[in-house]
Amino acid sequence: MKHNIYFDGKVQSLSLNTDQGDATSGVIEPGRYEFGTATRETMVVTAGSLKYRLPGEDWKTCEAGGRFSVAPNVRFEVSAEKDAAYICYYK
Repeated sequence: MKHNIYFDGKVQSLSLNTDQGDATSGVIEPGRYEFGTATRETMVVTAGSLKYRLPGEDWKTCEAGGRFSVAPNVRFEVSAEKDAAYICYYK
């Protein structure tokens, strides 16, 4: 298990292997963050909500239970107004 810490500890995750492949389970404190992808990523919001902006698109909101996918080799933004949790699957 690997513990990942980003943005001075405001975003943290633990890596795990699931039936759907490699994943991380994480938490995000309020703020706006930019990430880069190496593979296709599918983010599933498990608590709270996240706003996200994919390249060339407007901001969208993903509530708990929702999901969105991000293409490989791009940068995208997420924003949280309150604490949020997620699982990110890598393919």
